[in-house]
Amino acid sequence: MDGNTHGHWVGVASAEHVGLGRAQGFMQVGHGKEAPLRRLRGGDRVVYYSPVRVFGTRDAYQSFTAIGTLRDEQVYRAEMPGGFQPFRRDVEWSAGRPAPIRPLLGELSFTRGTPNWGQAFRYGLFRIGEADFACIARAMGCAALASIIVPI
Repeated sequence: MDGNTHGHWVGVASAEHVGLGRAQGFMQVGHGKEAPLRRLRGGDRVVYYSPVRVFGTRDAYQSFTAIGTLRDEQVYRAEMPGGFQPFRRDVEWSAGRPAPIRPLLGELSFTRGTPNWGQAFRYGLFRIGEADFACIARAMGCAALASIIVPI
């Protein structure tokens, strides 16, 4: 990846947790782990996939639930009740509607033709291609983030 190209990522969290991050302008992955967040760079684009609505339940949701752009390079620790101190990154979240994944399974390179398509999400954060990101952004109604910049 050259200096002018931004990465595209999928984070995984319950819709409930994604909603908290959207409301407060941050993202976190892997139950607050630092290392995965260090892989991202300011300006990278991120989309969240929510397998369930509420963490710890089996209330299947299977939708992309948030989309945005990392604001800067800073990874920081937050203070939460009970002494939990997760690592976070600030995100400029875009307006968008949740998009179920099932209609996109045949279009996304990381799910197309894969019977066990959910395996891709078990790592909590993974890189995707620009075309996949644009496909998800269109499904979420985020035209500005759906445009693919083609290098000259």
